[in-house]
Amino acid sequence: MKKILILGGGFSKERAISLVTADSVLKALKKKNYEAIVCEPDGNLIKKIKSYKPSVVFNALHGRFGEDGYIQMILEAAKVKYTHSGVVASYIAMDKEISKKIFIKNKIRVPKYLKYKLNKKNLFNKKIILKVKKKLKFPVVIKPKNEGSSVNVYICSEKNFIKNLKRLSLYNEVLIEEYIGGREIQVAILGKKKLGAIELQPKRRFYDYEAKYSSKAATKHIIPVEIDKRDLNKVMNIALKAHNLIGCRGVTRSDFKFYKGKFYLLEINTQPGMTNLSLVPEIAAYSGMNFINLIEWMLKDASIKR
Repeated sequence: MKKILILGGGFSKERAISLVTADSVLKALKKKNYEAIVCEPDGNLIKKIKSYKPSVVFNALHGRFGEDGYIQMILEAAKVKYTHSGVVASYIAMDKEISKKIFIKNKIRVPKYLKYKLNKKNLFNKKIILKVKKKLKFPVVIKPKNEGSSVNVYICSEKNFIKNLKRLSLYNEVLIEEYIGGREIQVAILGKKKLGAIELQPKRRFYDYEAKYSSKAATKHIIPVEIDKRDLNKVMNIALKAHNLIGCRGVTRSDFKFYKGKFYLLEINTQPGMTNLSLVPEIAAYSGMNFINLIEWMLKDASIKR
């Protein structure tokens, strides 16, 4: 298992971060004398896989076309072992509406939400403001239905709601969620194991794209999380339950808000970042698993028919 093909880059809005993740994984593997390359997922991907003949494909892609079941279908067709979740779990986790419905059905608390279809007729229709006021109340969070890394996520007051909605006009559907205050807590799951949790205190209004990936944002990472042990176990159990409900494999990271003694699951990430600011490697390190051990665990966990 010494020949690894790392998928990095891709076509999503998270391309730049994917390349950083791929480079971090490449450097770690090279230090342990693995034969490894970074490969872009283009139209010749299956040919490249057949030519290189890797033991495992490490999927370092983030966002659409890399984390939503699309690339997983190609890897299944190529009959090559790959890391992280499979086709169905990846698709469900990336579709925030479908995953929310599963969580609600299984008594996992999520923010209340509305789905809103964007088209030329209704984009600037102020009736949606009345609906939001009635069903959710301002402030609200608006986000694409199937993006990751807080791409194009906005916290909106009634005053700037329509302006921010216009920014999402490239999407067919968006979710409008109630805004949950409180603390930002993230939980990592490793296979069937609860790896640990971390709290984030962003200087920005929330843990957005810049807070995630820019050291200049100076987001404070707190580990261990300073909450009651019973609450810590509770949030980790919810993360494991969500991971299992969707059928995830490998590593996942679940994002929570902790408000007035209640945990709200915002989303589950099936391909968390592996950069120097990423949370899963930090949680793993705190639990005694260094970066290369984490990567090697994922490689050993890789398989077909995930």
